[in-house]
Amino acid sequence: MMQKWMRLLVCAMFLVSGMGMVSAGTPDSLPEKLAMLEQDTYGAEQPGAIMDRLNRLEKDYNGRHNAGSMMVRVDALYDEVYVNEKSPSKQAMLNAIEWSLRNVVSRKPVQQRIDDLEMEISGKNSEGSFSARIDELAGLSFGADVPPMVQVHVPADTLVKVALSEAVSSRNIKVGDTVRCRVAEDVMVDGALVFLKGAEGEGVVTKVKQAKSFGRSAEIHVDFKKARTVDGSYVDTLVGEAAKSEMKRLSMAAGASLAGMALVGPIGIVTGIFVKGKDVELPEGTEVFIQTGRDETLYGIRAEMAAQ
Repeated sequence: MMQKWMRLLVCAMFLVSGMGMVSAGTPDSLPEKLAMLEQDTYGAEQPGAIMDRLNRLEKDYNGRHNAGSMMVRVDALYDEVYVNEKSPSKQAMLNAIEWSLRNVVSRKPVQQRIDDLEMEISGKNSEGSFSARIDELAGLSFGADVPPMVQVHVPADTLVKVALSEAVSSRNIKVGDTVRCRVAEDVMVDGALVFLKGAEGEGVVTKVKQAKSFGRSAEIHVDFKKARTVDGSYVDTLVGEAAKSEMKRLSMAAGASLAGMALVGPIGIVTGIFVKGKDVELPEGTEVFIQTGRDETLYGIRAEMAAQ
């Protein structure tokens, strides 16, 4: 346990800014939405003309092309895959099916996830659109019952522990670089699982200072902007007072002394602690806390299913 807290304290060398949060959960432009769909569906953004890429996605998901302008068509497909207003999205359904079988959600592309689930459940792959195959898998998994998902209100400032997905160093990182992370622990809200361990998150570097002579400390400021929920959507996140307080509480619980360490603001979950004259070197797996930026209504996996 002490070793775990010490690793948390090590990440206190990481200076994280929680200011200036902007909406990061939903991409706005057609190319951004198309790229997100391709990344989740095939594992990477696809080459070629936008119309050809859109045609392929529509055919794979629904076996046909939608009517309307290119933007209308992209929005319709994006909503089907990600938006959870009246019912769970296709992404949410796929997550629920996987969780019901394995108590884990894969980070593989949709195409591979469907193939794997079909082999696991029925021993063979079926033909047809992705949407139809997901619906068939849901029927096999849940029968006549509705998928084990329920709408839940997730208040602003809900804490989420995340771990860096890659090492971060003040020696080679620069402003504008993406810092990728993953959810480190499941998060339950009102008896529903809303953040799954392993789900993706993302931040952006907003400021870097290199360590120099005469004891000037290296600094890295990161705005952790978004994290993915169990229903497949991204929510806005930030590093604010709730996350900072939790990090401070855990540091104090470990018996760590803050004497001789500098606290600077705006500060985040790692409280802006750093060692003078040293580079910031954070290994993959370094854990920090972030918090949701606003009230959200999301689909979560029901407690009885999450507990299985």
